[in-house]
Order: sequence, then C-alpha cells, then structure tokens
Amino acid sequence: MQFIIQNIKWVMLVSGILTSTMFVGLFAPQYILESMFGLSFSGSLELLVVRSWSALIGIIGLILIVGFIKESYRLFCISIASFSKLIFVTLVLIYGQEYLNKALGALIMDCLVIVLSVLYFISLKSTKNNSQEEE
Repeated sequence: MQFIIQNIKWVMLVSGILTSTMFVGLFAPQYILESMFGLSFSGSLELLVVRSWSALIGIIGLILIVGFIKESYRLFCISIASFSKLIFVTLVLIYGQEYLNKALGALIMDCLVIVLSVLYFISLKSTKNNSQEEE
C-alpha cells in the first residue's frame, strides 16, 4: 500500500498531461469530437458545448498536475479528477455504447485512474488507521 501512496503522484502527472490535451478542443472542437466519438457537427450550439466540455476536461488535467506538484492538495485533486472521470465513464457505458470503440483509449485511461485512486484512498485510510493504533 505504501507503494501506491509514494507513486500516485506520477499517475497524476501522466494522466494530468494526457487529460490536459483536451484543451485542443477549445481551438479545434471538430477535431476533438471526431477523434473521441467519430462524429461531426454543424451547429453553433454544438460548437459551444464541445469547447466548454474540452475546457472543463482540460482543467481536470491541470488539477491533476497541481496535485502532482503540491502534496497537500493531492487528495482533493485526485478526488475531483476521479469523480469527474467516473461520471464520464458511467455516462458512456449507459448512454454512449455506440462510441465505445472510438473512445476506448480515454475510457481505459480513465478507468485506470479511477482504480488507482480508489487504491490510493484505501492506502491512505489504512496508513492512517495503522498510525493511530501505534499511538
């Protein structure tokens, strides 16, 4: 368990960098929509929603990077990012099964981050309980 606590920051850095690439959607929303879901759009509302969605996901990537840099923020940052990723994975599995093939890479990365985050939370709790028992 100590291994996870000591190395979660690297998971946060790598996934934060990868997640931050979604900022591309601010400038190239059509590219993001096609690469993630294999779709195109023509309306201004879709353009606005995809740009906003890309920015929010990019911010989640930055939050992960902040958690990598600042240990005191790590638990908060990984909690927010994991919850966001859990929502995305759940929504795709429930409502977007036709996009599974196209979004598989993002889904696998997000699931990996979620699982490692849960293991991190369990490890922190276990470490905290062990230190309280020693006192």
